Amino acid sequence: MTRTCLSVVLAAGEGTRMKSRRTKVLHEVAGRALVAHVLASAADAGSDAVALVVGRDAEAVTKLGNALGHPAQSFEQTERLGTAHAVLAARAEIAEGYDDVLVLFGDTPLLSAETLRRARIQLADGAAVCVVGFEADDPAGYGRLLLDGGQLLAIREDKDATAEERRVRLCNSGVMALDGRHALSLLERVENANAKGEFYLTDVVEIARADGLGVRVVLADEVETLGVNTRADLARIEHLFQERRRAEMMAAGVTLVAPQTVFFSADTEIEADVVVEPNVVFGPGVSIAAGTVIHAFSHVEGARIGADVSIGPFARLRPGTEIEPKARVGNFVETKNLKLAEGAKVNHLTYLGDASVGPRSNIGAGTITCNYDGFNKYRTAIGADAFIGSNSSLVAPIVIGDGAYVGSGSVVTEDVPDEALAIGRGRQVTKAGRGAEINARNAARKAGRT
Repeated sequence: MTRTCLSVVLAAGEGTRMKSRRTKVLHEVAGRALVAHVLASAADAGSDAVALVVGRDAEAVTKLGNALGHPAQSFEQTERLGTAHAVLAARAEIAEGYDDVLVLFGDTPLLSAETLRRARIQLADGAAVCVVGFEADDPAGYGRLLLDGGQLLAIREDKDATAEERRVRLCNSGVMALDGRHALSLLERVENANAKGEFYLTDVVEIARADGLGVRVVLADEVETLGVNTRADLARIEHLFQERRRAEMMAAGVTLVAPQTVFFSADTEIEADVVVEPNVVFGPGVSIAAGTVIHAFSHVEGARIGADVSIGPFARLRPGTEIEPKARVGNFVETKNLKLAEGAKVNHLTYLGDASVGPRSNIGAGTITCNYDGFNKYRTAIGADAFIGSNSSLVAPIVIGDGAYVGSGSVVTEDVPDEALAIGRGRQVTKAGRGAEINARNAARKAGRT
């Protein structure tokens, strides 16, 4: 679609029922702020620019919009006089002359780009206004879409509706697309002669019809239109998002052994033939290549995992982790800012932070990279085909060469050259008979207590 598009995102609501120190739209579903979901859908629908109408936490909301690669102009809504009044807070950006103007709400994270594209198509086909509607199971509280012969006559708010109008199940989602040539004219003529004394965006339908302009409706699934007002709403939408994403993953060839126990972030990318065992959580920034197995009770965030890798069980991969093909990360292993090369193994009970491990190297149980001195972080570099014995502490900054060995139980503080053996532990001393003396002394003490 070659038409230009502005998305006006209403994100100024106080969200008092959330009972939170943060504004509502900054709360997260699937590791992404509610308003960020909306911005992503707007971008996917072809939006060229975003006007964020902000109130509480305005700076944080604006910063989030820009950080996601959706350059946004912010406009503060200082009074709460209704949705049309809120949209007009962005009057200056609307006046720039976009072909299409989408009006979106920052607390509806399940709204799809496809629905927005269909609304824009109606504008391209000659409509001045296109309303996104849905068939409600329980329409109470929603504005009703009043049709006559398939034509949208008006949107009636629930409090202003007659008893007959309240029986209508076709409802208004609040999302609307306006032809940019008419948008300001329509919005500026909205009045507040209603039960709440507010300027309703919905009134542009009747104004457009009075001008002889086309008004149309596109239907969305009710789930897409759900907004967040309470913590219970947030939990419900998280559940709906996860159900949808699990179905998408399995349809794309990912095996979920126990789907209900796996949780994805909005940006999780997994190729076909990956197996995910029960009770796995994916934080933001994860990609996994084909043939990998994520074993049970693992937590993965900010990690890129190659093909045919084994992770877990009970592994924790933190941001900056890169696992190359055929590597192994076993149980109770934690990684952070690690590059693990092809065929390398970290099988159990290990912490590797700020480190690189070369191809085919083996990291023994209980090994840790000592990367932090209380002020600075330092890196550990382990070469190819190295062997790090169990229970070793590698004090960074340090380099372990190709084919080098570190003896079990060592504290290594100096670089180890290629193919060298490093042992950094106290020499064992054995005293014959001393064990018997200790046992006798302990027995006497125990007898004295009784």
